[in-house]
Amino acid sequence: MLNRRQRLGKSGEETVAQYLKNMGYTIVVVNYRCKVGEIDIIARDDSVLVFIEVKTRSGLDYGFPAEAVTPRKQRQISRAAQWYLTEKQLLDVPARFDVITVLGLDPANYQIEHINNAFDLCE
Repeated sequence: MLNRRQRLGKSGEETVAQYLKNMGYTIVVVNYRCKVGEIDIIARDDSVLVFIEVKTRSGLDYGFPAEAVTPRKQRQISRAAQWYLTEKQLLDVPARFDVITVLGLDPANYQIEHINNAFDLCE
């Protein structure tokens, strides 16, 4: 059984997946996990593979959602993306890292912010 925070996060990810589909993206994987980390959503935007970190918050008590994507988190996402690209033999495919934030309690009234190319691949 999911706790309140987990339910909010899951709801945010589901909302973002639908948002991406509406924007013409193709969802490749949701909640990709490997031994070096995880990626919330992997999608295709035309020929570009997009690794997406979703941050959902009910309010601003702990700051803006995008602030939670720290340099450490960026490195973790980068490592997981490299793992995925190697595993799927897609090292020659153009890729980028986006952050999508979701703010609110009610999915019908979520505020979504999509930050394209939010950060570069971290070595």
